[in-house]
Amino acid sequence: MAQLASLASLAGTGLAVFGQVRQGQQQQATARAQEENLRAQQAAQQDQVAVQSAVQDRERQDRLARTIASARARLAAGGVAPDEGSAAALTTGLRRDAAQDAAEEAAVTGARLAAGRRSLLTPDGSLSSFLRAGQTLGGAVRSLLD
Repeated sequence: MAQLASLASLAGTGLAVFGQVRQGQQQQATARAQEENLRAQQAAQQDQVAVQSAVQDRERQDRLARTIASARARLAAGGVAPDEGSAAALTTGLRRDAAQDAAEEAAVTGARLAAGRRSLLTPDGSLSSFLRAGQTLGGAVRSLLD
């Protein structure tokens, strides 16, 4: 009888260990599935950010083309040659400003993609977001002063 009790105890312990191992395997499988889902979500978010960036770039180019056409038309209506002198400097300045804006937005988009965040408004606990905000504010102030 004593031997049966020890065998029953041993079998119970074996079943408990098997249950714990099986539960650990299930937890690992769940963790892997969650990790894969997170990667897929991040990839989808990065794709969405890239598409939004492309759309904004296209809109910026369209606005630039309309602004330049409007400025050239006003200058031509005023009797100024739109391809020479101050008119050419004006269009060059508009193109330079648009290129600078595009570069700044590309840097922000790159930062968003590198950080794996959908929005830079989501805090990451680093100082770099504050530094970037200061650089953007400085660019805006410089642009206003020019």
